[in-house]
This record gives sequence, C-alpha cells and structure tokens, in this order.
Amino acid sequence: MKKLLVDTNIIIDLLAKREEFYKPAAQLFSLADQKKVELYLCSLSFATAHYILSRQIAESKVREILRKLKVLVNVISLDSKVLDLALNSDFKDFEDAIQYYAAIESRIDIIITRNLKDFRKSDIPAMTGQEFLQIK
Repeated sequence: MKKLLVDTNIIIDLLAKREEFYKPAAQLFSLADQKKVELYLCSLSFATAHYILSRQIAESKVREILRKLKVLVNVISLDSKVLDLALNSDFKDFEDAIQYYAAIESRIDIIITRNLKDFRKSDIPAMTGQEFLQIK
C-alpha cells in the first residue's frame, strides 16, 4: 500500500472546502478511508490547519474537524533530527523542508501537494492529488 505524505495545502483544501481543489482532496481521503492508501501528515500540519481554519470557523468546530481528520491519517512527529535537517537545508520554505525530511524519515512513497515547485529537489516523487488519482 502506498504511503502518501499530504502537504498542508491539501489539508486546507479539504477542511475549508476550497471549491476549486476540494474534490481531488476528498477523493484522496476517501481512498484512505477505503484502506487503499495510507495517508501521513506532519504534526505541524495540524497546527497550521488549526491556525488557518480558526480564522474562519469557531474554535470548537475546528477541533472537532481535526479530531475526525486524525482518525484517517498517520501523524508523523517532529523530532530534533528532522528539525536539524530542515534548518540546514536549501529549501526556501521552512515548512516544506520540515515536511520533506519528515517524509524521508518515515519512508514515504509520494508527497501530495499543489505546490510542486516547492519539492523540485525532492528525492521523493511529488505530485498533485489529481495526478495521483489518475495513476492510482
């Protein structure tokens, strides 16, 4: 079964129901619910999603949404090694660096993101949700 790291932007697409991007994100999570793929999120993604969603939705609702999300995914903890690798990397976006090195440490097969350019130097294949759904 493929292990997919889901970038924070995909999480926000799903949880905020961003019209243009919601459908592929929902289909990806449906595959996880059907046990056809394993989805992984960095613990940092929960904090970022909480921050963004709480600007639009009541705090109690945001936590409820995140509790439901947690049931469908595996959470990758951040540790000192991942932070050291990210801090010393040449990634322009620090959050992407954290996610990338967390993916490396967790032996992730594919990174799912809408920002492919952020993972150009990745040793792990990166693709959009739509691209993955076409090849699955």
